[in-house]
Amino acid sequence: MSGVKPGQQIVLYARSGVWWIQPFANQPFTKIQPDSTWRNSTHLGTDYAALLVEPDFHPAAKITALPAEGNGVVAVAVSMGQPVAPIVSKVIHFSGYDWAVRNAANDRGGQSNFYDASNVWTDKNGFLHLRMEEHDGVWTCAEVSLNRSLGYGTYTFVVQDIGHFGPSAALGLFTNDDFRPDDIRSELDIELSRWGIADNKNAQYVVQPFYIPENVSRFTAPAGVLTHMLRWESGRASFKTVRGRVTGPGATTISEHTFTLGVPTPAKETAHIGLYSYRYRNSKSTSQQPVEVVIEKFEFLP
Repeated sequence: MSGVKPGQQIVLYARSGVWWIQPFANQPFTKIQPDSTWRNSTHLGTDYAALLVEPDFHPAAKITALPAEGNGVVAVAVSMGQPVAPIVSKVIHFSGYDWAVRNAANDRGGQSNFYDASNVWTDKNGFLHLRMEEHDGVWTCAEVSLNRSLGYGTYTFVVQDIGHFGPSAALGLFTNDDFRPDDIRSELDIELSRWGIADNKNAQYVVQPFYIPENVSRFTAPAGVLTHMLRWESGRASFKTVRGRVTGPGATTISEHTFTLGVPTPAKETAHIGLYSYRYRNSKSTSQQPVEVVIEKFEFLP
């Protein structure tokens, strides 16, 4: 690449329905080397784009159309993807639903986490197991996502004891529209983690974005089986956690909170269950031993 000015960088996008920044939203820039070359990786897509941008350019994480030259974009190059054999995702049946098993990396948890489909299975009781462990020198995580959108209603997850979690282990029970064509996070979360701090509270309810204080309610989840619930309605997201597997009268409430601001409306969101490692930039906080979690049941009621 010739004619590059000091400070200019490359922004990469791969198209899969919409254009997604590469390799991750928290790593949006590719540095140009002194010899004017650059190199990076991307997720698979139907098309790929490289933008030469000025130092003050702020790229969107996902867009429906590539930006034109100008306003910080110096040049745009697009390449069509080469036909390859289709990727067949592992599908697992759990609680009466089919779930797609994640096998691609993402940046949930602050830095890139890798996922291995072998970390997900169901046992003879029909319980879902998610495991996080080292495979061939690489720390791998586990996630499943429902194969269809359910929309407004009550989402219930019965989770076995997470008392064995290290400070960096995180379990997310959430709804998210992965293909929303903008940067607005359409996500409702029940998250079980200490976020790298050993004496932190180990659970929270979130209406994304999490960096708005009013969007987060933290609490301490005790040992033992817990049932976590999200009631999603127009303009309201009500969360509740109770002890044990019983949700009706007599159930002991551990925590509950209702949000009425910033609650998303249904689109193409799906339920997700993910076990991953939380690692913020420049942190050495990672899980040091394998972690496994068991989800006994998922239930949805309109």
